Amino acid sequence: MSCDAPTAPITPACDLDALDALELGRGEPGGAAIGPRRWRLGWPDPWMSTCHARLERRGGAWWVVDERSKNGLVLNGDRTDGARLADGDWIEVGHTVLRFRHGALPPSGHAPRADGLVALRTALPTLEYEVRDLEAIARSPVSVVLRGESGTGKEVVARAVHQLSGRPGTLIAVNCGALPAALLESELFGYRKGAFSNAVEDRPGLVRAADGGTLFLDEIGDLPLASQAALLRVLQEREVTPLGGTRPIKVDLRIVCATHRDLEALIALGQFRADVYARLAGHTFCLPPLRERREDLGLLVAALLRRLAPEHDVRFEPEAVRAMYRHAWPRNIRELETCLASAVVLARGHAIGAEHLSAALAVTAPAAPIAPPASARVDRRAQLVAALRTHHGNVSAVARALGKARSQIQRWIRDLQIDPADYREP
Repeated sequence: MSCDAPTAPITPACDLDALDALELGRGEPGGAAIGPRRWRLGWPDPWMSTCHARLERRGGAWWVVDERSKNGLVLNGDRTDGARLADGDWIEVGHTVLRFRHGALPPSGHAPRADGLVALRTALPTLEYEVRDLEAIARSPVSVVLRGESGTGKEVVARAVHQLSGRPGTLIAVNCGALPAALLESELFGYRKGAFSNAVEDRPGLVRAADGGTLFLDEIGDLPLASQAALLRVLQEREVTPLGGTRPIKVDLRIVCATHRDLEALIALGQFRADVYARLAGHTFCLPPLRERREDLGLLVAALLRRLAPEHDVRFEPEAVRAMYRHAWPRNIRELETCLASAVVLARGHAIGAEHLSAALAVTAPAAPIAPPASARVDRRAQLVAALRTHHGNVSAVARALGKARSQIQRWIRDLQIDPADYREP
């Protein structure tokens, strides 16, 4: 992320596996080979020295070293002349922030996504694989379930899925938790004149309004059981009968739904119908919380600023960027959006400083994520190991068997330090 040009294109990830050294400095944007197993990355950052810092391989580890730069090298918010890098470290070179990660790069050969699909842009390798699957699914009629915490951008992704689908109709969004239960069925399925006391005219309903397009059912876990039974016919037969009507009406629509609730747990409690879930869950996509995708903070800030302040040349002080990377973002992207909106106003055309963010960030002071109990981690590890043995280390097969997204299984594997290769057949 560039403090001085946060909406500028993000430099692609650089794979260090084939290198012994990587030089960082001011220059033309992009990378170039400067010798055998040596590479250089440049940025048009006036706060950088021409040769500012160097990453070098020492044995099995990587180190970052200051090359006597004018403005110094900052690692995780502290100045340093050199240090061994750990997974997740933040490196500040001038006014440009980089992150060092162990692990595979995102799959290669993928064209950059258009701004309209920025919700599907990510620097996380595991999430990128899931996004590729979602893009393929989006072009099919398969229904999609979007899962994730509140504020992670599920509706934005739903709109991206609709855009990718190429369907000629519109996307109709319905918040199943916001409509009163007494009105939900009439709003969804429509009604005939005289169906009830206030039905003074025919209404087609939201399902028919989505004919030819996409019906987005937000917070599907809050849908009452009675309405689920009526929805089942729409899902099975692709037809809807208005209240007070006698003949079903055919509809051509694609279903995308979202929830922050555990639908499998609701099914076990008898609060959600298994047959409805079976019809909805053609493909499940999990959006991780912002605290688990900090590599994407630069991408998200750029996208939000293009929308929030298209006429402003927004800049950040390095201290403000450090505060953003340290914050836990418990309300996810929604919190980031409101924080940026207020900071742009408070900065009054100057660079956004930590003081412009402090009021918004203080409302939700950083809090360490609550770790699951040790017993739960042991049970989850045992469950994963058993599934990996059964499916010979195939992560996709494990995800299907456990009813989880592949990205969720990958995160559990990483957190529990399990290597799927140990369970593959020789």
